[in-house]
Amino acid sequence: MNYTLRHTTRYHYSAPVTLCHSEARMLPRKTPHQQCGASELKISPAPQVQMERRDVFGNRVLYFAMEEVHKTLDVTVITPLSTQPLSALPHASSAWENVAQQLSQTNSFDLQLYRLDSPFIRRNDELATFAHSCFTPGRPIVEAALALNALIHQTFEYDPSFTTLATPLSEVLANRRGVCQDFAHLAIGALRSVGLAARYVSGYLETQPPPGQPRLIGADASHAWLATWIPEWGWLALDPTNGTVAGEQHPVLAWGRDYADVAPLKGVMNGGGEHRLEVEVDVMPLAG
Repeated sequence: MNYTLRHTTRYHYSAPVTLCHSEARMLPRKTPHQQCGASELKISPAPQVQMERRDVFGNRVLYFAMEEVHKTLDVTVITPLSTQPLSALPHASSAWENVAQQLSQTNSFDLQLYRLDSPFIRRNDELATFAHSCFTPGRPIVEAALALNALIHQTFEYDPSFTTLATPLSEVLANRRGVCQDFAHLAIGALRSVGLAARYVSGYLETQPPPGQPRLIGADASHAWLATWIPEWGWLALDPTNGTVAGEQHPVLAWGRDYADVAPLKGVMNGGGEHRLEVEVDVMPLAG
């Protein structure tokens, strides 16, 4: 699939900002299944300092600083990219307990990083119990992971009004509702609570309009899913919001332990008062 991605984050401040230091994770990363063209970057007002680096997870991070007074901040990134189909899932996989045992003994920093607690996700017995409804004794890990993905999709309600960033996973689990970020965090917490490795993935999902209606510019939204480690195959990306494997229609932006590692835009400032946030995301498919 070929796309042009356009992601705009805009802040309106009630009082002047005199100094602003920000980090943006809005530049898509290259993966084995995703190739990115050169990004067009627009920041208004223009920053006095701007540079790019890679974080510990390999994500592209844009740092910029503004030292002039302003009352709005507008960051837009436009990126052409192409995605390829994923490899076929393995016909057979190890029992999940064997994978958990293998992971407990590995010295791989990349794998251990995604087995531990993180700012928004704490392993606990409640999450382990939830996981065990799918991760039954001896069940192959791929089969169990797909079952967990389907369970969340089928038994949880998508409800944007229910949660905020501060809503704990215990409330999401008890009320069986939330948004894509909550469902990704829940699945990751369940997987980590039974000893497996799982990471949070941010990106996009093309939104198809109703039949006979034109596609609305700005109607697409940022999306979130997860990936869990499958030995001898790699990271299996799962989208519990839609109950699918995340594939070529899921352009990847960044990944980390949870949302805290991949927030699109964050920083510190002097002044500003109250603020209003606007986000516009367009995932525009291209022919060819």
